[in-house]
Amino acid sequence: MLTQLASSPYFLTGTALVIFGIILTVAGFVSLLRARVGTFTLQTLLGLLMLAIGALAGMIAFGIQGYQTLTREEVAAHISVSPVAPQRFAATFRYPDGRTANFIIAGDEIYVDAHILKWQPLANLFGLHTAYEFDRIGGRYRDIEQERTAERSIHSLSQDKPVNLFGLRQRHTFLALLLDAKYGSATFIPVTQPIELEVKVSTTGLLMREANSATKAH
Repeated sequence: MLTQLASSPYFLTGTALVIFGIILTVAGFVSLLRARVGTFTLQTLLGLLMLAIGALAGMIAFGIQGYQTLTREEVAAHISVSPVAPQRFAATFRYPDGRTANFIIAGDEIYVDAHILKWQPLANLFGLHTAYEFDRIGGRYRDIEQERTAERSIHSLSQDKPVNLFGLRQRHTFLALLLDAKYGSATFIPVTQPIELEVKVSTTGLLMREANSATKAH
């Protein structure tokens, strides 16, 4: 993850802007010591502006770690599911980057949800496009009373990150200038036998299908 972050254009741009911002700010204070008020004001303002833009670029770089860029409907993950007991099944989730995770889930149906980040056209100019990150996997009961009282199982699929853009957008309305929409999407499917599933994601949300059926449809 650190290698991916270090190669991010937003991180590199932010780092460069912060460095230039510090240099200009220091130069501004040097000008003040030399009684060059006009130069001090200009250099300091430019320096602070670069620092602010650099900090924003750095925040974006940290915030989009773990998110996958989305430009069309695509297969985002595979899940192998196998019942192990009544209303209980094992699931192996295969991430887009090749990682796998194993879960024991209670319920009649397997459930997956994700965060979707959709950027304003202004942000698109800087290479930011719709992105997604899987958030949770769990079980779902068909019967509402069981959903309320029976054993629940929910597991995290997301990665820890220093900056959570999804959470920041929820708390701060000013980010609407950059984020056109911030929402979650979920999908679920019954589990009655061993099955291979594909989780597809598009700009409108998630869709889960049997892998063999999806292949035949094509």
